[in-house]
Amino acid sequence: MLASPKRRQDSRARPGVALVATKEFQVKPLALAETQDARPLRLFWLATLSIFLIVSQSLMARAQGIPESFADLADRISPSVVNITTSTMVAGRTGPQGIVPEGSPFEDFFREFQDRNGGEGGQRPRRSSALGSGFVISEDGYIVTNNHVIEGADEIEIEFFEGFILPAELVGTDPNTDIALLKVEADEPLKYVSFGDSDIARVGDWVMAMGNPLGQGFSVSAGIVSARNRALSGTYDDYIQTDAAINRGNSGGPLFNMNGEVIGVNTAILSPNGGSIGIGFSMASNVVQKVVTQLKEFGETRRGWLGVRIQDVTPDMAEALGLASSTGAMVSDVPEGPSKEAGMKAGDVIVKFDGKDVADTRQLVRIVGNTEVGKSVRVVVNRNGTTETLLVTLGRREEAERTFPASQQLGPEDEPAESQLMGLTLSPLTTELRAEMGLSDGATGLAVTAVDENSEAFEKGLRGGDVITEAGQAQVLSISDLESKIDEAREAGRKSILLLVRRGGDPRFVALTLEDN
Repeated sequence: MLASPKRRQDSRARPGVALVATKEFQVKPLALAETQDARPLRLFWLATLSIFLIVSQSLMARAQGIPESFADLADRISPSVVNITTSTMVAGRTGPQGIVPEGSPFEDFFREFQDRNGGEGGQRPRRSSALGSGFVISEDGYIVTNNHVIEGADEIEIEFFEGFILPAELVGTDPNTDIALLKVEADEPLKYVSFGDSDIARVGDWVMAMGNPLGQGFSVSAGIVSARNRALSGTYDDYIQTDAAINRGNSGGPLFNMNGEVIGVNTAILSPNGGSIGIGFSMASNVVQKVVTQLKEFGETRRGWLGVRIQDVTPDMAEALGLASSTGAMVSDVPEGPSKEAGMKAGDVIVKFDGKDVADTRQLVRIVGNTEVGKSVRVVVNRNGTTETLLVTLGRREEAERTFPASQQLGPEDEPAESQLMGLTLSPLTTELRAEMGLSDGATGLAVTAVDENSEAFEKGLRGGDVITEAGQAQVLSISDLESKIDEAREAGRKSILLLVRRGGDPRFVALTLEDN
């Protein structure tokens, strides 16, 4: 998005890809005895052969999916793409202003300078404008764009390809996917485009972007799908990467497939200089569609909530648990909520949700969020080497209150004050340690007071101040509990043991090898 004066441009250029094929032909010189009457005939056959080759090459290109031109597609979809101008009142400068002593010869100069820049120290509010793109998804005036295009805007104006301008009202936004839904009122039905299935887009497919790059008005660029399922920073990210030119001002504009369907919303670029270098990202349409449907119906999103804290299963964690592979999502904590009511426990590995195999935590978060609030789903977990099926009724993520009650159990009084295991210096939690570490009075487990920097534990991120609450998927209240769990793991032929570690209340599982311990 570019905060600069808008320049309208009615340029409707039709960019294309010129395919030029060359082939050498050996044309023998005419025999001396050849008559003048034979030459026109030979030229005729050469011209016919050239035309045949050109046509056949064109047909081959089409058969291979290479478009001769994007002009017809651009003509068809252009009326549905819009330029968006936002206007926001910005407060004047509030920081310290230039101060000169009273009576100074520069006093009048500074006063005049400040008056020219808004008066009273330049604190007068001013109006700021910014530009972006969007596209119409229904004839009654619903428009999709990025949340960051309209965020904080007081006024939103929509400029259509035909040249008319309409004011827009904000229906709803979803900062998690950077999607916003707008609505305009028009006298006539508006031309619109439909969403396509982004899941079937393949790397190498042709795509076309359209929008308002750098405030230059309606502009088209073309490229291919460079990569799929890119994640940038959000929980629900599912970006299509493309080398079609995307610049500031393209934000919120559509990414089309060759059928004229929207398969992405242009959102971000990777660039060292602010301009396109061929690495652009568009939020996948299958994510956008669900968000738009909820914004249209409720004015907000309503995502499913499972009520667990999860982490990816690493290969060493899988070995410690006796799992065949490191797929699935490890449950590190189960606060009050849907999963706890269904009987899920910390240490469970979620391998299937509502009939879908779970590959990792990112996939699980997405499919749970896309599931209807209040729906009862079957969740398959691996627990202590066996699978169990739980029936969980999903809550609503936006309304979930996450609390993590601490256990009130305490360790035995004759526990040694300190012990060293697996590169960790451990102490049972005491009243003094809890106060020193800022823990609640009911916190239990083993406090990590030091970590050997040459140990595996240090490499895997354990630090002083961590608290180990479980080992081998069982609660540990004392050092003897941990030693017992280590012995059990060795007797079972395990090469590692799984620890549940909390830092600042946040839990995570860490697998440490048992060799040489």
